[in-house]
Amino acid sequence: MPYANTLDLLREAEKGGYAVPAINIVDPLTIAAIVRAADEVGSPVILQTSVKTVKSAGADVLVTAAKVAAENASVGVALHLDHCPDREVISLCVEKGWSSVLFDASDRNLETARRETAEVVKECHAAGVTVESEIENILGVEDGVGSDEATHAYTVDQLIEVAKETGTDMLAPALGTAHGQYKSDPVLQPDRVTEIRDKYDIPVVLHGGTGLTDAQFHEFIDNGVSKINISTALKHAYMKSALAYLKDCEANDKWEPVKLFAEIEKASEQVMRDYAKIFRSEGKAAK
Repeated sequence: MPYANTLDLLREAEKGGYAVPAINIVDPLTIAAIVRAADEVGSPVILQTSVKTVKSAGADVLVTAAKVAAENASVGVALHLDHCPDREVISLCVEKGWSSVLFDASDRNLETARRETAEVVKECHAAGVTVESEIENILGVEDGVGSDEATHAYTVDQLIEVAKETGTDMLAPALGTAHGQYKSDPVLQPDRVTEIRDKYDIPVVLHGGTGLTDAQFHEFIDNGVSKINISTALKHAYMKSALAYLKDCEANDKWEPVKLFAEIEKASEQVMRDYAKIFRSEGKAAK
């Protein structure tokens, strides 16, 4: 089917008591694999691209691969630009046909973040593109964006005030998670999701999902999270499957690139299957 509207997918997830897996893809191989697995298990899916991926693979390549995959699927598929502080890249993705963008203004002070988020929302909404907003920084560096230090933190009331004023569609607050692989147990804040949802009707996004337990994911979903981002797990699946196959090639002195691609796709598909089950999105997409 044609691209789904990202906000529509999240509103359906809120009603259904599940979260939409938002998987950070890295190339056309992973786009095809993730959508294929989503279609197989009947789950909506959001294909996420980092700024680095957009620049390395090319916007035209990514959007074409995503559109082909979506059109061949019977589940809702959206294309999302993840963690982007660069206004020029946002404009490029809006022009090329992304479904939604995350404007990451967490490196700006509050007034600058407020003003620029409003400008991004105006630009995106004019093109039918929905906007996720992050103004307080979620710990960790992902694809060169972010910080390991807390630089901007706000009250729930401040987050809601900015969301209302700017007209943003989805909110990515700090919830105690972090990007990358956890080196110690995080101090999670699922009650913050409840507080936001009780005060304002806006979809809440969980970043830094890789490494949480099923029970932790379920608590966030039960409290109102409707989109959960997964990046590190896909990277590990991609690289480790490639490494295992290349070691086998070296041991047997047989080198077949097409089989390497197949191993990467198989590992990527499993990531989608695993998280659709954990996030309760299996079987929730209209067939």
